[in-house]
Amino acid sequence: MDRPRLALLNAAHKAADTRRNFRRELDADLVEFNCPEGEVPETFQYDGFVVTGSSASVYWEREWIGNLKTWVGAAVEAGIPGLGVCYGHQLLADILGGRVEAMGEYELGYRTVEQDGRNRLLDGIDDDFTVFTTHSDRVVEAPPGATVFARNEYGIHGFRKGRVFAVQFHPEYDTDTAEAVTRGKDELPDERIQRVLDGITAENYAAACEVKQLFDNFLGFVRTVQAERATP
Repeated sequence: MDRPRLALLNAAHKAADTRRNFRRELDADLVEFNCPEGEVPETFQYDGFVVTGSSASVYWEREWIGNLKTWVGAAVEAGIPGLGVCYGHQLLADILGGRVEAMGEYELGYRTVEQDGRNRLLDGIDDDFTVFTTHSDRVVEAPPGATVFARNEYGIHGFRKGRVFAVQFHPEYDTDTAEAVTRGKDELPDERIQRVLDGITAENYAAACEVKQLFDNFLGFVRTVQAERATP
């Protein structure tokens, strides 16, 4: 079977760190599109797609966000497997009929998330697992017909609908990214920033590495769909 070819829909305004993290974690041929610069794929000739995190909100009126929603919505309709991370999680929820709202606060730092029923994206991952989080929007209503498979006290952290999966947390982050993102939260009190920085330890990062398994699980799903399409 051919190596999966994925559209990496990079929605981050600091694209380089996001590019580095996803290229490290995804064992696939990635074709990257810098979405805030107006780039989206011209075709749907991909085995899957990934929508990354962003400092944007899905409810903002921006041309690039509208273009991204249009392409992703059509890709979902075409049956292309997809994975959304953080902003990507919220974008998929919005496109599929869920509801995204501002939280009025930040979830930031290493946190615990619980599986809410078993889902193939989290196969091999403990029922309670450690993740790095950074978001001030959240999915308050999952799309109709979606299965929610991960939560914590801040709300929905994972759902699946059809061939698309979405997670609110950042399984791709390394400690350099976690630290840089945390230091960039100028609107938060210095004391809180320092508490989060103090929690960016080798121990917490090692615990969070467990959830990186979801990338292999997603690629396994992509290969399953590839095989189904190749069957006469």
